[in-house]
Amino acid sequence: MAPCLAVARLIKPHGLKGEAIVFPLTDEPAVVFTVGRRLIPVDDEGNPSGPSVEVERAREYHRRWLVKFRGVESRTTIEGWAEQLLGVPAEELTPPAEDELYVHEVDGAVVEVAGERIGTARGLLSVPAGSLLVVERTDGRELLVPFRRPIVTGIARATRTITLEPPDGLLDLD
Repeated sequence: MAPCLAVARLIKPHGLKGEAIVFPLTDEPAVVFTVGRRLIPVDDEGNPSGPSVEVERAREYHRRWLVKFRGVESRTTIEGWAEQLLGVPAEELTPPAEDELYVHEVDGAVVEVAGERIGTARGLLSVPAGSLLVVERTDGRELLVPFRRPIVTGIARATRTITLEPPDGLLDLD
């Protein structure tokens, strides 16, 4: 089976009858967590790591989602899946727009400021305040940049380019 895109992280069981709290990793959880959708346990690279499960029902729950899987009737089963990534084949998802990247496409993207290449993206780092873009600068130093507007001013999917407009002094930090 081809690699999948991670769409959720299973956090923990909820209740006693096989429901789970999942953290969505997609902008479209209402589309992804639909009845009948098959979710596949995946590793960090999106490779399947177990048999798929089918969504029996799902609803938003305190900025997360509460999901019941068909055939899973006990809390014990869900406990064994804690922190498991769940994915789906990319062709089942809405493709990103021209000004968006999948998370796995960030690594290796060119990072520019005012039309000048300053480095290469090495991924995203999740922190409590959001995500930080990890940039390997052309001078070999590492730079962490908040991955949000107004600092990130553009993304070109076709060329895998991320354009920044950093506040004064951000590029000078060591």
